[in-house]
Amino acid sequence: MEKRAIDTDFLLKAGPYSHIVEAGDFLFLSGIDPIDLAKGLIVTDNIEKATEIVLENMKLSLELVGSSLDKVVKVTIFMRDMKDFDRLNAVYARYFKEAPPARTCVAVKEVPGNFPLKMEAIALK
Repeated sequence: MEKRAIDTDFLLKAGPYSHIVEAGDFLFLSGIDPIDLAKGLIVTDNIEKATEIVLENMKLSLELVGSSLDKVVKVTIFMRDMKDFDRLNAVYARYFKEAPPARTCVAVKEVPGNFPLKMEAIALK
């Protein structure tokens, strides 16, 4: 199986990794931060806005390679504070209405960049 590494102009990169890796019929999206480069917006304190920006970046990333949020099969969320869980879910539910993907959500000691969350995903092409 061949794999192809893809980087985008609208996501920051802080190390030796690819934003997206295409392998067979799958797309693997690296952790996405709540940064909107086009608007110069970096969210470190508002979980609702941070979740929205991350999911919009996920949507743009998938569209870049011919996929969509409807084809996401697994999401992993790393949160700074589980007290934000219900507010995150309220935004998340707007993006995944029908047949939401499998999901893991964990609180971690620290999210790089002091962001309230980071998400990664696996999707079908």
